[in-house]
Amino acid sequence: MQIVETSNEGLKRAYTVTIAAADIASRVEGEITKIAPQVRMPGFRPGKVPANLVRKMHGPALHQEALQTTIREAMDKLVADHKLRPAMNPDVALAEGYEEGKDAELTVSLEVLPEITLPSLDGLKLEKLVVPVEESQVDEQIERIASGQKSFTDAEEGAEAKDGDQLIIDFLGKVDGVPFDGGAAEDQALEIGSGRFIPGFEEQLVGAKKGDEKVITVTFPEDYPAENLKGKEATFDITVKAVKNPGEFVANDDFAKMLGLESIEQLRGLLKGQLEQETGGLTRTAMKRALLDQLAAGHDFAVPPSMVEAEFSQIWQQLEQEAGNEENPEEALKEIEAEKDDYRKIAERRVRLGLLLSEIGQANGVVVTAQEMEMLIRQAAQQYREQDRQRFVEYVRAEPMVAAQLRAPLYEEKVVDFLFDKAEVTEREVTREELQAAIEADENGAAPAKAEPKKKAPAKKKAASDEAPAEAAGEGEDKPAKKAPAKKKAAAEEAPAEAVAEGEEKPAAKKRAPAKKKAEEA
Repeated sequence: MQIVETSNEGLKRAYTVTIAAADIASRVEGEITKIAPQVRMPGFRPGKVPANLVRKMHGPALHQEALQTTIREAMDKLVADHKLRPAMNPDVALAEGYEEGKDAELTVSLEVLPEITLPSLDGLKLEKLVVPVEESQVDEQIERIASGQKSFTDAEEGAEAKDGDQLIIDFLGKVDGVPFDGGAAEDQALEIGSGRFIPGFEEQLVGAKKGDEKVITVTFPEDYPAENLKGKEATFDITVKAVKNPGEFVANDDFAKMLGLESIEQLRGLLKGQLEQETGGLTRTAMKRALLDQLAAGHDFAVPPSMVEAEFSQIWQQLEQEAGNEENPEEALKEIEAEKDDYRKIAERRVRLGLLLSEIGQANGVVVTAQEMEMLIRQAAQQYREQDRQRFVEYVRAEPMVAAQLRAPLYEEKVVDFLFDKAEVTEREVTREELQAAIEADENGAAPAKAEPKKKAPAKKKAASDEAPAEAAGEGEDKPAKKAPAKKKAAAEEAPAEAVAEGEEKPAAKKRAPAKKKAEEA
């Protein structure tokens, strides 16, 4: 076998590999000798079929198999002899006109991973933004649970409905005097002040009494889901069948037992733990972002173009898909198209950080254990039907790349944890709004000194951020989330690409009004 390097530019390499015809023929002969005892042919005793007849029957298939095996071995030898670290699978082409009996001439092109100088971890400093959980927040959670557990009892005869009371009504909606689909219901429960019906509907029933028959007029919102009702004025014929008063809520052990718990203190403890876990996740996100910013600031090595393109394609595919789900898909697509170069830079940054995290992890013995990997596979298998789960498990075990994608998020988390342990960490108490503002800070990474409550960012704005794709090093990848202009882009740039990626928040689907609410709004 001859291997000749034909190109060596940056991270790109090219070679010609010549495999002698005699090597391929020798492998074919070896296979013929191996299978001959099992070949059966009329007129010959088992195991006595001549080799030339075996060759005539199975020669083409055996030659093709021998050629593929020899090429794989040649690639392994090329990588080993030249101490290569391929970024992606090499592109291998067999010269045109090849036929059995000739030398196999291959052209091989590939990109290699860059040589990365590992950073010193001694001076790593991070600030941990901590949001203390207040008892008032726990009280709010309990009240929220209680609102879903409300009980109502019949009001006194002749009582007028007030805010917070529940009415049982029949209604029939009409537009221009004609009933419309979905505009009627019987024995519908309506809690005045809940805001579950269209604006103006509940307010006009304040003061209603059992047995009342009323006609109210409302206007459907311009953004109402039903096209035929948007902005339309409608009347509703209402019959009040009952007025009910809400039961008094007391946060005590009886309430907790109604929820299947032992005491109100146990409920408070569970809710406080949930709030701490939620804010802890935000704290980690902000801290990780700061970590990645420090790493990115100190490293600007070249990255394999093929990896950047693969990462960019992944980002772009998701952006196009999400843009297609917007109210105005054409406008959304135009918006992301205008920022295409920015997204490509984000992809490059993700790849660079991913490779860097992977190198740090490998250099410091960070591994995903066999037991952890088995748990990941079993968890992933749960998304399939029961009869298909074992097939999925076997598939992952047989496909290293698929296994690497599963391993990626956990590996990245472990590398980040390792770096957190190495860093000098100082804590600072902040409000939840200040923590959220730090996460959504603009491209210079500076959060406002005094953050005001922000509107909740759309799902697409959730950072394609602290995620480092893992495929580059086969360890830890995450999917980029859809980006929002400016602020979101800063978050996105913090995401490593195909080497080690954290499980970033996935874009949430837009909420769709439940069928019940749609009926109620009618």
